[in-house]
Amino acid sequence: MRDMADTNSDQKPRRRPPRYHRFRPLVQAGFLAVWMAPIAALRSFPGCVFHCYACPLASFACPVGVTGQLLAAGMVPLLAVGVVLAAAALFGSLVCGWACPFGFIQDLLAKIPSPKFRLPNWTGYGRYLVLIGAVVLVPLLWGTGHPLFVCRICPAGAVQGGLGQITARAVRTGQIQNLLSVTKWVILGVFLLAAVLTLRPWCKVLCPLGGFLGLFNPVSVFHLRFDRRACTECNTCRSRCPMGVKVEKKTNVSNCIRCMECTSCGAILPAADLPARRGEAAERGR
Repeated sequence: MRDMADTNSDQKPRRRPPRYHRFRPLVQAGFLAVWMAPIAALRSFPGCVFHCYACPLASFACPVGVTGQLLAAGMVPLLAVGVVLAAAALFGSLVCGWACPFGFIQDLLAKIPSPKFRLPNWTGYGRYLVLIGAVVLVPLLWGTGHPLFVCRICPAGAVQGGLGQITARAVRTGQIQNLLSVTKWVILGVFLLAAVLTLRPWCKVLCPLGGFLGLFNPVSVFHLRFDRRACTECNTCRSRCPMGVKVEKKTNVSNCIRCMECTSCGAILPAADLPARRGEAAERGR
């Protein structure tokens, strides 16, 4: 017994991993203040997050809406694509998990007590159908007046744009006026219900911007690194992932929003490296 006690005393206790996800709501709230600070000089400049330009408090233009509008006008959205490409190359979908105001809204709605269910991972392909169809092909072929143009079916337009304008007008005039079409009210109702019952339904199933950013997760400078030596097969990483990613099998997949809930176990850590150097780091981690 003494020998066993001596052996155990020589072992170093496992270091408790930093809980980065605890700071995420504060960071999200800080970015929300940035995206909703009504700075007139920036309203025509596209941001890198999903945020409705029609919101009375919008500081930046939505890159998805800007892209669709310019394509419909026969123009190339160089600035919007450039901003998103830069964000994607540096951070990937970290933008979705920590900076997107519409993602933050969904996170808050998910806190409402209710039965929760998870959508299967294959539903994430819907994001690329929206990206190719509603964002690119519809404005190119039919313009912005088509019922399937992205801004016409966008829930952010109903939540931030529609409800935001209704609230702003009520504050200004003291009267509540209906500024939403029947279609927008239906979209709003479906979105609110879905966001209460499942985690980030728009992000997981339909968000074209999140789908595009997620494509860069394997090569972005910021990424998640799995240390097999620290893994105890506790299943913490998989159980805590709101997007249903099997993180212990493959990190940096396209449907990860990099909320960093999975880093609670200590085997998955945030890292920053150029893609060419990741192979060397992975070899050292074996």
